[in-house]
Amino acid sequence: MKTPVEPMAPRTPTPPGGDEAPVMVEVYALTDVGRTREHNEDAFVVADLATGKAMEFGHVLRQGAGTVGTLFMVADGMGGAAAGELASETAVDVVLRYLRDEWAPRRSLDAGAFAESLESATSMANSAIYRHAAEHPELRGMGTTATIAGLLGDTLYLAQVGDSRAYLVRDGVARQITKDQSLMQKLIEAGEISEEAAEQSERRNIILQALGPEAMIRIDLTHQRVRRGDVLVLCSDGLSSVVRAEEIARAVGEERDLQMACRRLVALANGLGGPDNITVVAARFEGAGLAAPNADDHVGHRTFAIPGRQVVQGETLDDLLDARTAQMEAVYEKTPLELPAAVRAARREKSLVVRGVLAASAVVLGGYLVWRLLQLLGR
Repeated sequence: MKTPVEPMAPRTPTPPGGDEAPVMVEVYALTDVGRTREHNEDAFVVADLATGKAMEFGHVLRQGAGTVGTLFMVADGMGGAAAGELASETAVDVVLRYLRDEWAPRRSLDAGAFAESLESATSMANSAIYRHAAEHPELRGMGTTATIAGLLGDTLYLAQVGDSRAYLVRDGVARQITKDQSLMQKLIEAGEISEEAAEQSERRNIILQALGPEAMIRIDLTHQRVRRGDVLVLCSDGLSSVVRAEEIARAVGEERDLQMACRRLVALANGLGGPDNITVVAARFEGAGLAAPNADDHVGHRTFAIPGRQVVQGETLDDLLDARTAQMEAVYEKTPLELPAAVRAARREKSLVVRGVLAASAVVLGGYLVWRLLQLLGR
């Protein structure tokens, strides 16, 4: 499910749904190891859920939107080369298999049921990774982000864990439609740090949850109506941490061919140092089944509420992230600003917490919590 950078092949239209399909999807995906990593721990998958087969990208693909949904997903593994790669590949395999086997046979167009299936698939991926790590102590702490988008009709439904991202490019502007589950995002929301300062912070790679390290997760379910000409861009933070949204929009706008757009974005990230693996999935939506863009349309992070589900106070995603942010802040209040080079290097690895900081913070969080979090980071 990985397409490395390779010479460009000519685009070949492949429209199983026919050119007359109400919604047409043109898509390409690309992953690259970057300039500093030895292994690629990212994974992705794009699939028509009616067939359940992952698409392969020797060229741009064009086809009618899946009758029971089209899946787009990026996962960014962590925990060391073998563990991170295994975690991300497991995530995309489990999500695709669950949706193929459990959702597609229903032949349903119910939005609530589709979003709930995306949520269930994400939870199943978390359980699979967690169980595997429990059975193999050498892999303890393995995990992965997951940004999962499913197109059903004219709407994208998204399940988010971690800090990989989804952008929607419309009228030359790229807007993030997921929210990073990261320490920096929570501090920005609280007004404790600016976006500019967050980009330079040593803590910018700390995420507050991932698939795998814990038995239970809380998934951010959102939705976004798409319009004719919209482009969805999913990416790992190997792109988003160094390439700004304006550059993403410019690449998509200036390169009509999505293969060229993806290659341009990967080249931009590598030109800025390529500090991490880089994965990009780009999908353009066209067809008579989509309305033209409207100035009143909302584009951005928008929670999707499962019909009939009650929100339990104290058990929401925000409650979880707020609690973990408070824990992280307590750790850093006791941490010197100048850290040894080895600790700074360790912080480049995404995790629920940083090994070097935890070693000095037992008095803050208590011995058991520090031990537990160290296990999550174990390689």
